[in-house]
Amino acid sequence: MSISSEDLSKTHTAQDGKGILITGTAMSQLSKLCKEQGGDKSLRVGVRSGGCSGMSYTMDFVSSSDINQDDEVYEYIPEEGSSFKVICDPKSLLYIYGMQLDFSTDLIGGGFNFTNPNATQTCGCGSSFAV
Repeated sequence: MSISSEDLSKTHTAQDGKGILITGTAMSQLSKLCKEQGGDKSLRVGVRSGGCSGMSYTMDFVSSSDINQDDEVYEYIPEEGSSFKVICDPKSLLYIYGMQLDFSTDLIGGGFNFTNPNATQTCGCGSSFAV
């Protein structure tokens, strides 16, 4: 079964209807990456100080033992591929709530792209923002 362009353009929320909006292309890529990482790995998404505009996005795979009690955990189930969890700490969630995560295969500017409705300014590289 192949994935149609309509499926790839849809955005997905976590099973509970909350969390980061993830496009179909990003869902496919994250599902693939999580599967490659192994069974107990989850994707931690957050922000830290730094970058061109003052704050930058972070994404990293962590084991289940690295999930803190106050972290928000969202489960995503793609139409094809393996389900995966996205973890976010409460402080970062204040800055990225409602953010859309996309993935591009373009040679220039490809990779994961963030569209953050909370950002008042973003840099040209797309991985840094200000609020």
